[in-house]
Amino acid sequence: MSSIFTVIDAETAVLILPELIMLAGVLTMILIPNLGDATMRIPLTTTRVPILFGGTRFATTSNPKMPNQIALATFGLALASAFLFLGDEGDVGNTLHVDAFSRIFTMIFTAALLLASVATTHRLPARPKVTAPIESDSSARADMKVNALIDNRRQVDFHILLVTTGLGMSLMAMATNLFMLFVCLELASLSSYILVAFHKELDVGGEAGTKYFIVGSVLSAVGIYGMSLLYLWNGNLDMADLAASWDAMETMDPFAAIGVGLMLVAFGFKVGAAPFHLAVPDAYAGASSPVAGVLATASKAMGFVALMRLLLIVTMPVEGGAFWLIVLSIIAVVTMTWGNLAALTSDNPKRMLAYSSVAHAGYMLAALAAIGSGLADSDGTALLITAVVFHLVVLVLFKLGPFLVLSMLETEGRSHQLECLHGLARRDPAVAASMFVFMLSLAGVPPFSGFLSKLLMINGIVNVSAGTGSLSSTSVMSWTQGVDPIFWLAVAIVLNSALSLFYYLRIGVVMFSEAPESERKLRRTGSLRLAIVGCALLTLLFGIGPMSESLLDIVSAAVDSFMGN
Repeated sequence: MSSIFTVIDAETAVLILPELIMLAGVLTMILIPNLGDATMRIPLTTTRVPILFGGTRFATTSNPKMPNQIALATFGLALASAFLFLGDEGDVGNTLHVDAFSRIFTMIFTAALLLASVATTHRLPARPKVTAPIESDSSARADMKVNALIDNRRQVDFHILLVTTGLGMSLMAMATNLFMLFVCLELASLSSYILVAFHKELDVGGEAGTKYFIVGSVLSAVGIYGMSLLYLWNGNLDMADLAASWDAMETMDPFAAIGVGLMLVAFGFKVGAAPFHLAVPDAYAGASSPVAGVLATASKAMGFVALMRLLLIVTMPVEGGAFWLIVLSIIAVVTMTWGNLAALTSDNPKRMLAYSSVAHAGYMLAALAAIGSGLADSDGTALLITAVVFHLVVLVLFKLGPFLVLSMLETEGRSHQLECLHGLARRDPAVAASMFVFMLSLAGVPPFSGFLSKLLMINGIVNVSAGTGSLSSTSVMSWTQGVDPIFWLAVAIVLNSALSLFYYLRIGVVMFSEAPESERKLRRTGSLRLAIVGCALLTLLFGIGPMSESLLDIVSAAVDSFMGN
């Protein structure tokens, strides 16, 4: 026992403080709700001593709101500690490395989960004063009481899964060993599978969770098989050792090539890339809106961390790695185009946002593909990685924001059809205006942060492709032949962003132009409304002005630590 505590010294504890806070949050939610007035009799005496666990629970510990309060405190403290110790760097054992890059992703994960916890306060409400049905209750009132009691009983389960998801994601961002990376990734994934199907009372939830679990499990098995091939090839799964072996290869080893390819398939599912995205729309549509928002932001960021570590650390040191980036270019264009075309035909807001999330995965994959073109120098590579990480940071605001709005509608038993948004501006102008800000930012309209992040990606791709371009030529044909083919990834992003305007603006049209089904104001959800308006305001502030520059500086410093500068 003493050896365990000697490993975690004060310096190490500071390095992994956000993870320790989340672990403490899980333990707290397990232990505190079980505290009661149970006692134990000392043998051979009549004296009884309290043992605290069991018996009748205390009034404080039996409060069904406590798990949500613990989760809010856990994510808030973890987010604050990650920000305060953003510059700290060091190793934790042989498989984890803490630096600004891993910490900024911890901030992404905890911020997304914190917002989801705020939304859950109203989407899965806890009612301490609810009582069991009595004979005089009507059928509707009895059902309402039963549902409220069920919601109270499953508060702990839901919030433990949320915190476990965050813990797995945060540890995965620090992993320097592929085995550790996969274990942490699966810890987060298994929790998310359950969260998708958590609302068992809805048929669509169970179906979505089953599909998501089956597809995710199969593709995870594919990725683990690929990892086993890499182990057979190299004898070690440490990323630095794998990179050195990859660099030393004179000819491509089939074990290495197939292993990396299979792992790309698994990570492609995590980011929602086509054609591995088929379970994603069903998962978003079947899950509650807070959970769908976590999938669209934190889970996507987790997948991109894994992709960047595999592609940019293990396979990028040699020219042979460019083969994977050619494949990535094709996947990127197909993903962004498929996602936008599918979103155009969707009448379910959550399904539309799911396909939109697929399209955004394509934009970021295009930036990663440009890095592997062989034309990017260190500055160009840093610019593209900065663009991807910046996009993942601000995505928490303008991608999770719409799901917070849908959470408000779900408190009324709605949000699964576009008609539910009709006339939202009349029912709640502030929420409708915020929703419109999110849509414009998702489309990449200035001056919002979504425009800045896309501009950074496009600028990086153009700068990389211009290395071989003949930009001074006056002939269009000679110009198109002169630039590197990677340039067309930037064109694809621009064209797909223009295409996405149609379905994003449709949301604005129905909110401001259509008559609402009901003139009744939205339910009073103070903390959720504050979170929505706050996300909209930050979406604007991180798009222009000093706050955007400060955030870019933080992201650039994190990317420098990732690149070893």
